Amino acid sequence: MYFTDRGIEELVTRRGEEEVSMTWLAERLREFVDLNPDFEIPVDRLATWLARLDDDEE
Repeated sequence: MYFTDRGIEELVTRRGEEEVSMTWLAERLREFVDLNPDFEIPVDRLATWLARLDDDEE
């Protein structure tokens, strides 16, 4: 288990029944980076990965 799995499991446990919009998620990511600028690159990579999930594999 990766260290990050604990946070993911907490997220699922606390908010697993909720539905959120992409706009809401984008705002939370922006807020997180504003508070934690050292995480700008990983958050950008995550957002890009999520945005491209449905792209055809080339």
